[in-house]
Amino acid sequence: MNENGNNYHIPVLFNECIEALNIKPNGIYVDCTFGGGGHSRGILEKLNEQGKLIVFDQDEDALRNLIDDERVLFVPHNFKHIQRFLRLYKIEKVDGVLADLGVSSHQFDEGSRGFSTRFDGPLDMRMNINEALTAKQIIETYTAPQLQLMFQEYGQVTNSKTLAQHIVAKRNETELQTISQFKVMISSLVKGNPNKYLAQVFLFLRIEVNDEVGALKELLQQLPNILKQSGRAAIITFHSLEDRLVKNFFKNGSFEIEEDLNPFSTSVKEKIFQLINKKPIEAAQDELKRNTRSRSAKLRVAEKL
Repeated sequence: MNENGNNYHIPVLFNECIEALNIKPNGIYVDCTFGGGGHSRGILEKLNEQGKLIVFDQDEDALRNLIDDERVLFVPHNFKHIQRFLRLYKIEKVDGVLADLGVSSHQFDEGSRGFSTRFDGPLDMRMNINEALTAKQIIETYTAPQLQLMFQEYGQVTNSKTLAQHIVAKRNETELQTISQFKVMISSLVKGNPNKYLAQVFLFLRIEVNDEVGALKELLQQLPNILKQSGRAAIITFHSLEDRLVKNFFKNGSFEIEEDLNPFSTSVKEKIFQLINKKPIEAAQDELKRNTRSRSAKLRVAEKL
């Protein structure tokens, strides 16, 4: 069991997150990705009796980690609905929002969930098991152009076009119920390190299944409306696509890289956030040794102006 929660999930950049939120003892905070409750416990330690913590998690397995504390409100839904539920509970604005994106250690280690290439199990990958779309359905129904776009957009698989065409050509010839069956089907297409290649393909399938990019965009767009002035958002990402979205939104209030301003223009775009860290915060050496998942973690923090 780890010091900040349980074996369900080891929270990455724990101390950095708690410090970055600049927690007010009587403040209202949101943990968008409750998981094993590690980050949440850290926030609660900084709150007094008047403080409040709202936690989101769409994975039913996270219910087993509920914290028995009257200051905690658990919302069993995707964090993209953050503003809707805050309104439901008569909360207009909050002092801080934390999101630790991606998959929890528990989800990776539970073979039946289908997230990891290390175990055999169903081609599922749903964080919310009540959702309809699974990895199996994507593999069996997406067209070659749809598959190619997915592999290119989410991580530039080197042979994305060939891989997409191969999947479409072979999927009706073989049974595709399990991870091992899918791995066998695409084995002849693997480029470079097999483990790395398969991990990338699985990552992109998981992102598509759970609409992770869409959910992140929705969360970011709601931050200006739900954060108090001087309220902070701290977001941990695990791949470049997510990090780029967070970076651009914190800097420009949009998802696009802003072009150089016209030197003759007199208009000034109003800034929404002040960057707390211009460069992402990454795990220190001691954490890298304790938790390999922290290797790709990047924390960006912004304060509402």
